Amino acid sequence: MSHEKRTLEFYVLAAFFTLFVLFLYGPLSAILILSFQGETGGLTFPLNGVSLHWFANLFERQAVGDFGGSFKRSLVLGVMVMIVTVAVSLLAGLAFRRKFRGATALFYLAVASLVVPSIIISLGIGVVFQQIGFRPAWYTSAFGAHLTWTLPFGVLIMFAVFNRFSPAYEEAARDLGASSWQTFAHVVLPMIAPSLIGVGLFGFTLSYDEFARTLMTSGTFNTLPLEIYGMTTNVTTPVLYALGTVTTVFSFLVILATLAAILYVGRRRARA
Repeated sequence: MSHEKRTLEFYVLAAFFTLFVLFLYGPLSAILILSFQGETGGLTFPLNGVSLHWFANLFERQAVGDFGGSFKRSLVLGVMVMIVTVAVSLLAGLAFRRKFRGATALFYLAVASLVVPSIIISLGIGVVFQQIGFRPAWYTSAFGAHLTWTLPFGVLIMFAVFNRFSPAYEEAARDLGASSWQTFAHVVLPMIAPSLIGVGLFGFTLSYDEFARTLMTSGTFNTLPLEIYGMTTNVTTPVLYALGTVTTVFSFLVILATLAAILYVGRRRARA
C-alpha cells in the first residue's frame, strides 16, 4: 500500500504548530507543577517535596490578597455579562434580519469598540463615572466596560448564524398554523441554541479574564485578574501558582460543561 509523500510545507507547518503548543502550554505546565510544591518550597524549581499545602492555603485568610472575594466577583460579573451578551446579541441578530434606516451606521457603532484600545475605554468610563458623581464599581462601570468587549463579538456571531439561516423553516411553521412566538420558540430557537451557548461561553470567558477594561473601572474591590496581577509583586509563596491552577481548571470545566450542553441540544434536535 503506497503512502503519499509529505511535502516540505507539511513539516514547516507541523514544526510551527509544535512550537505554538509549547509556547502556549509550557508556562502553564510549569505553574501547574510548582503549585504542588512542598510546604517549605519556593517559587522556582526544583520542587522541595510534593504536597497539596498551597491549595489548602487558598481557603485560609491571607496576609495579602482576597482570593475568595475576587473569584466571586469575577464569577458573578462573568455571569451577568454572559446573560446580557446572549440576550442583546440574539435581539440584534433578529432585528438585522430586516433592513431598516440607519442599520449600517448602527452596526459600525456597535463594533467600533473592538478597534479602540481597551485601556482607553477603561479610562474613559472610569472618568465619566467620577464626573457624574458615581463611584466606579465592578458591578456597574466594569460591567459596562466588559459589555463593550463582549457584545461586538456576540453580535457578529449571531449575524453570521442568521445569514445562514433559511427562512423556509419559519414559513413552513406558519403554513402549519404556528404563531410568530411559536415559530420562534419551537423552530428558530432550538436551531440556533448551540450558537447561543457558544456566545454565552464567549461572553463569560472574555469577561472572566479581562484585565485592561477592568483596571480603571472596578472601583475599590478587585476582580480575579486584577487581584492576581497585584499579588505578583508581594506574594512570595506558591499559593499564587495554586490559585492559577485552580482558576485554569475552573475555566476548562466551564468549557467542558458548555460542550456537553451543545452536544445535548444537538442530540435533542436530531431526535425531534
